Amino acid sequence: MKLPIKIHTVYFLILGVLLSCKQPVKKSDMLIIAHRGASGYLPEHTLPAKALAYGMLPDFIEQDVVLSKDNVPVIIHDIHLETTTNVAEVYADRVREDGKFYVIDFTWAELQTLNVSERFNTKTKQAIYKDRFPIHKSHFKLHTLADEIELIQGLNKSMRKDIGVYVEIKEPQFHRNEGKDISKIVLTTLSNYGYSTLKDNCILQCFDAVELQKIRKKYNSNLFLVQLFDSEYYEGIHQQMSLEAIVNNIAKYANGIGPSYRELINKKIKISGFENLVDYAHQQNLKVHAFTFRADALGGKSTFNEVFKIAEDLNLDGIFTDHPDQAISYFKKKNH
Repeated sequence: MKLPIKIHTVYFLILGVLLSCKQPVKKSDMLIIAHRGASGYLPEHTLPAKALAYGMLPDFIEQDVVLSKDNVPVIIHDIHLETTTNVAEVYADRVREDGKFYVIDFTWAELQTLNVSERFNTKTKQAIYKDRFPIHKSHFKLHTLADEIELIQGLNKSMRKDIGVYVEIKEPQFHRNEGKDISKIVLTTLSNYGYSTLKDNCILQCFDAVELQKIRKKYNSNLFLVQLFDSEYYEGIHQQMSLEAIVNNIAKYANGIGPSYRELINKKIKISGFENLVDYAHQQNLKVHAFTFRADALGGKSTFNEVFKIAEDLNLDGIFTDHPDQAISYFKKKNH
C-alpha cells in the first residue's frame, strides 16, 4: 500500500533525526552542503530528501530553482522535467521540438500532478546511479521554494538548530528569453522569509556572471553570493580575460566561488604561481565551496575518505555532497 506523501515525509524525518543523534555535535571549519538534499539516498530535490538531509545536520541544504509558467519558483535541478518525472507519460503532447519537456511550459497546478523519481536516462530508462533509491518507486512530488524554506525554518524552530538555505538560480538567460525575471522572483521569496542580508543564513549561487552582478548591483542584494565556476565557464571567456582577471572581477561582486573539485585536482583551472585556484581565491577574500562529492562516483579513489582528504588538502571552505552524513562523520570527527 502506498502512503500519502506527507506520511512519507514524517517517516524520513524520523529516520533523519535518528541518524543525527549519532553524529558528533562539534562543528569543523568545513561547511557541509547537502547537494539536492540527501540525494544519495532519496530522489533529489524532494521534501523527503530534504527532511532526511536535515536530520543529518549539515550546515546548508541546497535548492535549485526554476520557474513554472505561472511564475512559481519550483525546486528542481533542470529546466526540463523528463529525467526525474513521469511527464512524458502524463503530458506526451507538451514536448518541445528538442524532445524535452520544460518546467516553464506547465502551471504549478499541472506540475503537482507529476510523480518524481530517482534520476534516470530517458533513452535506456535506467537509473543514472544504479545503487540508489529504486526508480519509479514510492510516491514523491515536486515542491516550491516556499515549501522547502518553511520546512527548514520550521525544523530550525522545533529542533533549535540553524541550518541554512543555499539557493541556485538555474539558467537565468533561458528565463529571460521566455520573458521572465527569475532573479527578481527568487529574491522576493527569500526576502519574504527573512533572507536579505549577509548575516542571514542564506547563500545564493549562479553560473551566470552577468546575472549575479545584476543581483548585486541592480537589485542591491546584500546576500552572500557565490559565482559557480568551472573550466567550461573559464574557456568561454578566457580569450578576453586571464583566469587571474576573472577571479579578481568576481571578487568585486561575489563573496565566493564554486568550482568543480575534480577540475581543481586535475588542475584544469589553475593560476600560475599558486598551488591551486583555492589559494588565489583566498587571497582575494573569496570563499571556495566545491562540487560535487559523491560516494558512488569517486573518480578512481578507493574510498570516500580519500576524496575528503583531497578537500582538506585543497584548503576548501565547503563541499557539496550527495552523502552529507558521510561528510559530516569525516569532518566533524576530526575535532574529537
